[in-house]
This record gives sequence, structure tokens and C-alpha cells, in this order.
Amino acid sequence: MKMKLSHFGYDLPEAQIAQHPVDFRDDARLMVVNRESGSIEHHHFRDLANFFVPRDLLVINNTKVFPARMWGNKEKTGALIEVFLLRELNRPNRLWDVIVDPARKIRVGNKLYFGDNEDLVAEVIDNTTSRGRTIRFLWEDSEESFRAQLEKLGETPLPKYIKRKPDEEDKERYQTVYAKHEGAVAAPTAGLHFSRELIKRLEIKGIRFAEVTLHTGLGTFRPIEVEDLSKHKMDAEYYHIDEGACKIVNRAKEYGHRICSIGTTTMRAMESSFTAQKLLKSSEGWTNTFIHPPHDFNIADALVTNFHLPKTSLLIMTCAFAGYELTMEAYKKAIKDKYRFFSYGDALLII
Repeated sequence: MKMKLSHFGYDLPEAQIAQHPVDFRDDARLMVVNRESGSIEHHHFRDLANFFVPRDLLVINNTKVFPARMWGNKEKTGALIEVFLLRELNRPNRLWDVIVDPARKIRVGNKLYFGDNEDLVAEVIDNTTSRGRTIRFLWEDSEESFRAQLEKLGETPLPKYIKRKPDEEDKERYQTVYAKHEGAVAAPTAGLHFSRELIKRLEIKGIRFAEVTLHTGLGTFRPIEVEDLSKHKMDAEYYHIDEGACKIVNRAKEYGHRICSIGTTTMRAMESSFTAQKLLKSSEGWTNTFIHPPHDFNIADALVTNFHLPKTSLLIMTCAFAGYELTMEAYKKAIKDKYRFFSYGDALLII
């Protein structure tokens, strides 16, 4: 059967969209789906070590979310404009790719003022899409002081389905404990469940870790709009896989240890860079790999992921990995058993 977009829709009661994280990261629930037996079990994330043996490998995405959502006032009219920083285009010139809302008000040449004392000013220099703009921040001072301004004026870019203002807690909780390289505008959510204590317990058991980087973009939440999946174009996202990670991953492969991808972003990075022998290879660049059924996975043989929005590339990748029927059955059970969904929700382990 050729899979179409409409196969990936489902109805979720609004009450199951998690608005806050659980009190302790690893207290989230963990549904465990076994691809071979078709069994579906219910656990907690803190039990993760029970499903792995010494020398098994967890591959994590060490990207770091930056405070990408800013609020500016348009010159003259003072209209409030949401400016969402997508990516830095040119550091010396302070050029950024952004999305503005409401977009119809923002034209090339307009200036935007940020902060109560107009601490930061930006000028719109190009239109990229209907809502996309290129802006230049007019900041003469050092790079360090510019970053401090962005940190001060930006807020945690919580997804729109979290219907509240971000608070202090989100700065910490919408970030993995192992985040290192800044560049994501959305958290790699499967990693949010790892506490430092859990990582320690896994390491003591002899479970290894390897790190890759993929800077999650806004496209991650975008529902796909074409019924024929082969026509969908993914937004490109920056990734980096270094030699050290390849050594660890390929050694685990060689000795037949389980390799578990922590999150769909990690999976996409690994599926963007492998050899003919199905070994991970070091590379850096932009990937727009769209993984949909049928797909032969090259590196990982297990996946930890959250419960995703309908008709998104994340749910479709999960189906490619676990099989369509089994994934949809798991989702049905998760809804019935009141699992919490999306970024701050519960987790799914597919083995």
C-alpha cells in the first residue's frame, strides 16, 4: 500500500497536550513497543536502563535551543510584531533569517525596536517568503554584548500549542541537560527526559553515549501539505557528525550492540551520513532528508521519541521505523491511557 498523508491523521483530546513538563525529567511515562513481538508495555522513563545491556549505545543530539522568539515595535506606528529568529546568515553583519507576524505590516526598509528602552534595533532588508524576512541588527558593540542582548530580549521558543507565556522554568526545561552547541529553535524533545542522575545510572551499567549535532528548525512542527509524500520538501537543517562519534557508533555496530537513536533529529542526522557498508561517516552540512515508509534504516536499531503531532514528518518517521500499524496502535493506546503528548509529553521507546 502506498502511504499517503491522510494515513497519518488522528484525533487527540486537547487535554492531553502537555502544557508543562513533569516535575522531574525522568518521571515521564515510557511506552515500550517491541517490533518483533508487537507487544506494547507501560513503564517510566527512569526505567530506561532495563531495556539495554552493557556496551549498548545511545546516540544523542547535543544541539542547544536559543531564545529565538522576540517582540519588537514597528517604527512610527509602534505596532507589536513577533520576530522569530530562524538562523544567523552572517555574523559580522548581524544578518538573520526570521519569520514575522503579522507579516503584512512589515516591508523592506522598516525598522523594528526591541526592549523597553529600544535597546536593540533591526532593519528589514529583504523578503524571503510570505512571512519570511532577512533583517540586520544595528549593533556596533562587541559580539559578546550583542549575544547578551538577544539572551535578554528573546524568550524560550515554546511551540504554539503550549498556550502560555514561557517562564523561568522553561529556560532550563526546554533544553536537554547535555545541550552544547547553540543553534536550534526547537528542543530535541526525546532528550528532555534525561536527568543527570539517569545518565549516570546508564553509564554505571556500561551503556555508552555518542553525540551528534542537528539544529532543529521550525519546519519540525509544520504539518505536511501534500497528500503524495514523495512530493514533500523538508526544510534543510544544519548537522555535524564528527570522527569521534563515528568511531563509537561503528564499533558498536561491528560488535552487534544495540544502537538507539535518542530522537528523530538524531536519526535524521545519522540517516544523512552513512557509507555503502552502512557505517556512520563524519560529515557536516545541511540535510533535508525526509524519512517515510518504506525506509531501510542504516544505523540505529532502536528509537526513543515523543508522541508527535498528526501529519508531521516526525510521526511519519516513527511509522517508517516501527511499522505503520504498530505505531498507530501504540498512539491509540496512548490516547486511551491518557499519555501526555508533544514537546513536554511522555516518551515512546521502539525496540
